[in-house]
This record gives sequence, C-alpha cells and structure tokens, in this order.
Amino acid sequence: MPIALEQLVANGPVITDGAWGTELQARGLDPGDIPDLWNLARPEAVAEVAQAYIDAGSQIILTNTFGANRIRLGDHVPASQVPEINRRGVQLSRQAAAGRALVFASIGPTGKLLLTNEVTPETLATAFTEQAQALAEGGADALVIETMADLTEATIALEAAKTTGLPVVACMVFDTGKDKDRTLMGITPEQAARALTEAGADAIGANCGVGIERYVPVCRRLRNATQRPVWIKPNAGCPTVVEGRITYNTSPAEFAAHVPDLRAAGASFIGGCCGTNPRFIQAIAQSLHPTAFEDSTLARRGREGGQAQQGLHEPEDSTGSEAAPR
Repeated sequence: MPIALEQLVANGPVITDGAWGTELQARGLDPGDIPDLWNLARPEAVAEVAQAYIDAGSQIILTNTFGANRIRLGDHVPASQVPEINRRGVQLSRQAAAGRALVFASIGPTGKLLLTNEVTPETLATAFTEQAQALAEGGADALVIETMADLTEATIALEAAKTTGLPVVACMVFDTGKDKDRTLMGITPEQAARALTEAGADAIGANCGVGIERYVPVCRRLRNATQRPVWIKPNAGCPTVVEGRITYNTSPAEFAAHVPDLRAAGASFIGGCCGTNPRFIQAIAQSLHPTAFEDSTLARRGREGGQAQQGLHEPEDSTGSEAAPR
C-alpha cells in the first residue's frame, strides 16, 4: 500500500538527503560524465552515497536517476537500457536504506524546451511514463519530480508519475527575477503550487537554484497556496568559481542556522541540493532533533534499523563542495 505523505510529516519535518553528483565525483565520476550510468557501471559507489546520507540522518533518500530518461540518455546508451538504469537506481538506494529510510525516486527535466519546439508534449509524456514505471517496478516508495523550470514539463511529468499509483512530489526551481522568486519561465510560487496541486501532486516543493535563506519566503508562499505538504531542498548558497572549480560558500552550520526559519515557514520535508553533502544533513538533523541526536541510545537504535521517521544516526565526516548534476 502506498505511503500517506500527510501521516509521514504529522510529527514535524522529515529529513531528506543532499546532492548526489558531488558525492559521486568524490568517488571518481569525471565532471561532465553521466551519473545515472554508474547504476550499472559503478553500483558500489552509488550505494555508498545512499549509505552516507542515511548514516548522516536522512529519513528519506533519493535515487541516482535524476537524468535517467530516454531523452537525456539517448546519445549515451541504447533505449532498451533506460528502464534497467532506473530500476537499478532504486534497488541500490533500497539496499542501502535497509528499512531505515524511505526511498523517493528522482525524476529530473529532459533538458529540452517545449517553448522552442525542441521536444513535443507527446515525446515528454512517453519518456516520463517509461521512467516512472521503471522506478515503481524497482520498488520506490514515492516519486520526486525535481529541478523543473517549465511548469508545463513538470505537469506532464506529474501526470506520467501518477500512473504508477505512488505518491508524487513535484518541485520547481525559483531562481529568477529581482527577488529570485520566479522560475526561468516567470512562474511564481503561488502559480506553481496551485497548478501542481490541481494536477494531483501529493506534495509541492522547491529545490536547487538558490540558497536556503531565499527559499524561506518561497516556502511560506507555497505553504499559503496549497494544503499539500511542502518539500524544500536549497543549494549551499551561490556558486563561485575557484581555480576552475565551482564551489559553494555556505557551511553546514550556516545552512542549518536557517532550518528553524524554514520549519516556521511551513516546510514538511527539508534537505539540500547542489553543494550540500552528508555533513549538511547531519547539521539539519541536529537542528531539528537536538535531543534525539544527542541520545546515543536512539542513535544506536537507528543504526540497527529504526523506523524511517526516527532513523537519526551518529554522523560520519564527509567533504565535497564542487558543483555536479544533482
């Protein structure tokens, strides 16, 4: 039976994970390479990323399937491999979770624009339906449509994901305009929340684009525009180029300092996107559940297989801040 997101967040915000691309780069993925292909080529490295987030305190982890649709992968693998890449991505996260966290499978944009006729709605629907069905077959607990700039593409992906019967989180990127509160196509949080709620999303959210302090007002506006739970995964600040590498200047402690404000703004799910890593998740967990995190008995129980809503663990140290695909 599919999980009920409202029940999942009934006792307060649920901790999600952070960026995957940078973590895979730390394990040898070359910049510019396709992370999703490692589900078959380097599965042990993908599983390590999932494990690192669980050990840091993630109660929900995503999957290494952000770009695993046939449009993005078309120049890299035969179309027949696309479902296998998605199924394997879910299986790797589920094996790492081992009942200690839920697995929400990632669906990202295709990289093609409807506005310029690079792709048709029918082609998008076919690609997203194929991906969503494969993720469901792999055993995902829910699906997350994320990093969407085009509300039309997001809606097509949402409709495709809903055919699985799984709960679906739908997220847009708000990083444009004077106040960095619109999508690339000019959509406001209110417009996105209403459209995605009407289209059947089980949770509405924002990820990527900007740092956590800018997503506090965006979260509040999403919360005021929908009755659905709100999912927020900001970047670790704004990227800068240092010696040819993209880095982010927000520390885990600085990021976590805004978590109470995000919670007060109505966030039901809190994690990180580009530039974040397991140390950020550890900081979020300490901010949201300081007493539980300091309780060694609870931490030990979490390692031994506590419920996903209680799976807070003693952290391991981890570094890495350069940009990479989510």
